[in-house]
Order: sequence, then C-alpha cells, then structure tokens
Amino acid sequence: MKLYTKTGDKGQTGLIGGTRVPKNDSRIEAYGTVDELNSFIGLLTTYEIGEDTQRFLRSIQYNLFAVGSHLATDTSKVSVSEVSILKDESIALIEQEIDRIDAMLPTLNSFVLPGGSQTGALSHVCRTITRRVERRLFDLNELYTVDSQIIIYINRLSDYFFALSRYFTLQNGGEEIYWKTHD
Repeated sequence: MKLYTKTGDKGQTGLIGGTRVPKNDSRIEAYGTVDELNSFIGLLTTYEIGEDTQRFLRSIQYNLFAVGSHLATDTSKVSVSEVSILKDESIALIEQEIDRIDAMLPTLNSFVLPGGSQTGALSHVCRTITRRVERRLFDLNELYTVDSQIIIYINRLSDYFFALSRYFTLQNGGEEIYWKTHD
C-alpha cells in the first residue's frame, strides 16, 4: 500500500463511512485540531517529565485518537466504533489527576503567563490548542451532534494542561510569571 492515495488532490477527503467532504469541512477542522494537539502532546513526552506523567500523557493520546475517530465518523452512514467512544472513567481520571497536581501547587491569586520552563511553556501550548479544539467542537455541534463526553473531556483536558504547566515550572525550578497591569 502506498503512503499517498491521490484521492485528496482536489480538496476532498473521506470520512469513516465513505462520505467525501471538503478538506475544510467542520468535521475535518475539528479532528485535525485534535490531531495537532496530539502531536504537541507527543512532543511534550520527549522531555524528561517522569514516567507516571509520561504514561498519563500517553493515555490522553490514546483517548484523543478515539475522539478523532469518533469525529471522523459519518454517523448517518455507520455507527461509531466502540473503541471511539470515551468512557466516563476517562473524565474521572483527568479530574483525579488535576486534583492530585493542584494539591501540590501554591494557591493562585493572579493570571499566569506562559513560560517559566520549557515543559511548562509547552504545556501551555497544549492548553491553548485544547481550547481551540473545544471551540471547533462547539462549531461542529451547531451542525452535527457532538457526544457530550467528548466536550466534557476536552474541557477537563485544558484544565489539566494548566495545572501541569504550573507543576512543571515549579518542579524544574522555574518561576511562574504573573500578569500584572502596568501603572
């Protein structure tokens, strides 16, 4: 099988179920942004971040692949595959991890600017892409019903990356940069 198919040369791509849509279709934009997020998470896993965090990020990547597959399915033609459906447990695990990390962090009294450490800044990049995924999901939900589990998961995921960015910055001896108004 060749890597290139030539089927998209005229600006069309296929959904699961066989439907051909423009490459800028809202479904393609949504799962393409999920793929972008997954790639940045992959980049984050190449840093020295600890085995437990790396394992947790890998589980997020698997979940995001499921989300992408779900979004790529034309449900008017085929059912969503069981492996593409997020479980309640996925949301609960993210919430538990946010709580675990947050318990180790000082109370926050100001907005934090991205930066402070490489892994902290990269976690902020993941957070902002996650927020873009969320916006794409709401755009998509105006045209096609998006599973509420996906929307909730993505919302929690952005909170996770915020907590992770703070954790990495402080763990690596960096200093959080707080937003202050200029006098």
